[in-house]
Amino acid sequence: MATLGGATLGVAALGLAATQATAATEHQAAARPAAACVLTPEQTEGPYYLDLETVRRNITEGKAGVPLTLRVTVVDAATCAPLPQTAVDIWHCDALGVYSGYVAGGSTPDTTFLRGVQLTDSAGVAEFTTIYPGWYVGRALHIHVKTHAGGTVSDGTYNGGHVSHTGQLYFPEAYNTRIAALSPYRNNTATRTLNARDGIYRNGGSSTLLTLTAAGSDLGKGVTGTVVLGIDPAATP
Repeated sequence: MATLGGATLGVAALGLAATQATAATEHQAAARPAAACVLTPEQTEGPYYLDLETVRRNITEGKAGVPLTLRVTVVDAATCAPLPQTAVDIWHCDALGVYSGYVAGGSTPDTTFLRGVQLTDSAGVAEFTTIYPGWYVGRALHIHVKTHAGGTVSDGTYNGGHVSHTGQLYFPEAYNTRIAALSPYRNNTATRTLNARDGIYRNGGSSTLLTLTAAGSDLGKGVTGTVVLGIDPAATP
């Protein structure tokens, strides 16, 4: 009976271990971001890109607007593994729809606000301090993004490597409407285009819709936005 009891206990222990292992695996799978194993659609670079590659976390340069902490997680779409040391390059307009480096349709890279690069950490996360973007005629609110792989940083600038993804990040309309009523956004006289009416958003934009969390009941105090980009680090789109 002792032997049988021991065998029974051993079987039970194995069963419990298997159950715990299964539960742990399911928990890990549930903890992964929803977009982790999906290749994020490419979107147009647009006309306002400048190849400055300045490495900095805070890109506001004193621009007025609702504070935005942006966290971009970059993962390998084939394996779900985070991609550390990937350069995340973002740029966007200010509250009134103006991009730095451009006036009257021409490039004048003497201003650099709301542009910057951060390298992802060991968890594949790059974080920026910026402001909620405004809007201009014909486009929904958005942030442009590129990822670069294989380069190096020297003198505060990212050099070399190749572009592995070009896309855009978007904002939930419920937040956009509330932001539009705040200063200085309410001084933006351009007609605001909704996500659903933006042709670029309709071509895969829902996959890069930011998840937003407000700092408190007062939206003006700031929001945090998170998104996962699933990329092929070897791609050169």
